[in-house]
Amino acid sequence: MAIELRQQLKLAQQLIMTPQLQLAIRLLQLSRLELMDTIREELETNPALDESQDIADDDHPAEPVEIEASPIGLESPPEKEVTIEEKISDDVDWSNYLEEYNSTGKVSFEGEDKDAPRFEAFVAQKESLSDHLLWQLMMSVADPEAQQIGSLIIGNLNKDGYLEVSVEDICQTGGAGREKVEEVLSLLQTFDPIGVCARNLGESLLIQARHVGADAPMVVDIIRNHLHHLENKNYKAIAKALKAEFEDIIAAVNVIRGLEPRPGQRFSNEEPHYIQPDIYVYKIENEFVIVLNDDGMPRLRLNNFYQDSMHGKLNDKAKEYMQERIKSASWLIKSIHQRQKTIYKVMESILKFQHQFFEKGIAYLKPMILRDVAEDVEMHESTISRVTTNKYAYTPQGIFELKYFFNSSINRNDGDDALASVSVQDRIRQIIESEDHKNPYSDDKLAQMLKESGIEIARRTVAKYREMLKILPSNKRKQF
Repeated sequence: MAIELRQQLKLAQQLIMTPQLQLAIRLLQLSRLELMDTIREELETNPALDESQDIADDDHPAEPVEIEASPIGLESPPEKEVTIEEKISDDVDWSNYLEEYNSTGKVSFEGEDKDAPRFEAFVAQKESLSDHLLWQLMMSVADPEAQQIGSLIIGNLNKDGYLEVSVEDICQTGGAGREKVEEVLSLLQTFDPIGVCARNLGESLLIQARHVGADAPMVVDIIRNHLHHLENKNYKAIAKALKAEFEDIIAAVNVIRGLEPRPGQRFSNEEPHYIQPDIYVYKIENEFVIVLNDDGMPRLRLNNFYQDSMHGKLNDKAKEYMQERIKSASWLIKSIHQRQKTIYKVMESILKFQHQFFEKGIAYLKPMILRDVAEDVEMHESTISRVTTNKYAYTPQGIFELKYFFNSSINRNDGDDALASVSVQDRIRQIIESEDHKNPYSDDKLAQMLKESGIEIARRTVAKYREMLKILPSNKRKQF
């Protein structure tokens, strides 16, 4: 059987994403902080890109003007030259200055080689849990072996202050006896914060109860044997097991509730996440005004030197490099402008659909999907999805992610328009906030109350919305 090689021409059409389109799509889905980081990175790597300082006109930046001013703000007469000594002699009394700042009458000058203050000296650094415990260990123990074991134990604590490894592992790793490890561990458990270095929640609560003098037999028994009932607020089962009065159980439970289940939490180094709105919606008189947030956003332009150099005599390699850099900078500027324009159009469409929300609040939020806005602004749904991801809007009702305005609908049984699922969640939250804490509403009761107000919803949907709101079920909300 012979194998024959042939060549043939074939015409075909296919979609190819150009580099410009890829850049535009990538910038579109970035948050505001990520966009600013991208711009700063591009400014550092692309010499053809420049940050404009002229607010009035980016295309014709103002040339820097050198102004020589006298100390009193007036120009000296051109026909008479005035020396620096003459300019400052009338304003500064050097004799008094010397007497005030130098008792010897001599002026001393610091050289440039003197060490400047370190930047770290001006930056507040939060103390970590490990540093705090190691400092107490070094101040309390002089034995090198105990210090080594203590450092090993501290190094195996999690962020909540609990020991994540067993005593046997500490013994094996540190090469020490179990009795010595237990002795050092007991010492560490007396350090601040109280309850740290415990192996589990029960041990931590017992350490804290013992420290505050609340280690009554009933409190200790509940912590050791009935934490699972305590978690579910099954106080009747605890009273039955301990053969105690219900009021005494409640008193002991209130003592336990005052203890800290995560003793190392206040030393957490997690930084807060700040939200910077991408767009503002203000109500001025009877109209809403949309304003893009350009605060802190660099104003970009092409570097004049690179543009002028293109007209000079350059070799082919240098000219190709400069053209590539200029083209990359131009694409970035156009993509950023297109991104801002798209965000504005999408916000304008959202404002049109959700006008009642901006006027009156969450209860008037309407059901809306991505297709509604996509058809209104004549864009693809995937583009709308990218625009609304990690973008936030400041509104008269608060700060919301743009995704917040898109949600499913809940039908009403009274003939009115359907409600947005977010509005139903807000209604559930309001009902639970106003309930009797001694007799909270169950999910069935919440579904019945919503049905009576015209909202057709199932019990499992109520449970799902309650969990989304991070609200406990009725048996755990009950207070005694």
